[in-house]
Amino acid sequence: MVYALQEHTVSCPYCGEIISVVIDGSVESQEYIEDCEVCCRPITFTVEVDHTGLYVQTSHENE
Repeated sequence: MVYALQEHTVSCPYCGEIISVVIDGSVESQEYIEDCEVCCRPITFTVEVDHTGLYVQTSHENE
């Protein structure tokens, strides 16, 4: 199943603020870095897509 762009809310691993991000679900497995819109620190996003859904994990840049 292909998932289009989806909006997700995640917690910043640095400042703890809840932020809204848009995830591209058309790629089965991806990892990228995006700055937190509140504290501007780099968040690593790991995205996995399978037949049951889209999963997003966030972590510090160097974890």
